[in-house]
Amino acid sequence: MHFHLTGEQQAIQDAVRGTLADSWPMERIHAFADGDADFDQQSWAALMALGLGGMLAPDSGMGLLDAALVCEVAGEAAAAGPLIGQLLTVAAVAASPHDYLRNPFPGESRGPEGKGDLAKWGPAFVGEQSVLAALASGETVATLVHGGSGYVPSARAADLFLIVDRATGVRLVPAAEATIEPVKAADRTRPMSKVAIADGAGETLFAAADPMTARLADAALVLVAADALGGAQKVTDMSVAYAKEREQFGQPIGRFQGLKHQLAHMALDVEPARALVWYAAYAWDAGLPDAPRAAAMAKAHLCDIYVRATRAAIAAHGGIGYTWEYGLHYWFRRAMADRVWLGSPAEHRARAAALAGW
Repeated sequence: MHFHLTGEQQAIQDAVRGTLADSWPMERIHAFADGDADFDQQSWAALMALGLGGMLAPDSGMGLLDAALVCEVAGEAAAAGPLIGQLLTVAAVAASPHDYLRNPFPGESRGPEGKGDLAKWGPAFVGEQSVLAALASGETVATLVHGGSGYVPSARAADLFLIVDRATGVRLVPAAEATIEPVKAADRTRPMSKVAIADGAGETLFAAADPMTARLADAALVLVAADALGGAQKVTDMSVAYAKEREQFGQPIGRFQGLKHQLAHMALDVEPARALVWYAAYAWDAGLPDAPRAAAMAKAHLCDIYVRATRAAIAAHGGIGYTWEYGLHYWFRRAMADRVWLGSPAEHRARAAALAGW
């Protein structure tokens, strides 16, 4: 049995990491956080140019594990943009029974009977592209709404909202049918808005009882866990590097026993959790019976680890870790956002226990 990433998977991560290093450096993060936008077109276009938008399309040859590896690197870079929502929307549209979302209607702006104006599904749709193709290319932007309404990343820039709700099903809603109210959120890398969507808006892709609804909800948990994994690894690496460079009493502070123990605890927290995320994604791809429980455990555990790692990282850095210019706070704020998004760790631990029959 193969327990390591393939060469192709490592190449995907390397490509995403290099792209974000070029398009999303710390100076750009600072400028974005100081501005009013909730979406960064430059870094988004760079990621979509790699073909990431279509990773979960059936003909891509990839699966949730590959998508999780990408989200891991995005979390490492604290990347802006609704990447998780985009990936899940492509998967949902590709699997839905609505052919008109997957087929182009060249030169037409009207859909099949009863479907209304196709332009409402995004500016890229009218012409040669289908909704699915426009999503896969990143030209049409989609974001994820948990439970029907609530706080949503990149809502003002989104053309489409994917609602994933275990109780009511999966819906795809055009931005024109949503009410969007910008809010000042803690996470400065993924600004949020309060979104309200009326019952019955948009197109129902899957009913609550459809197995695909539960699968999409579980996939969302895995991808958020992957984002948390990348962020936790990043702040651990930052802390180790700082401990090697910062000197006190004529020697690097990394030689002091107390800090050594703190960094070791961070690494021991993060590294074993990597297998939990990768297994949850693999189980989802393989359709294993324990996939739902693995997804819940990954979301709960990784989001707690991310918060602990960022707190420990700020302590390891001392005073500089609290400064705006250093930027460590971006990952701390993102950790707090990941923790509450799609449900708290306590909620998902309770669900994991119920799925195990405890």
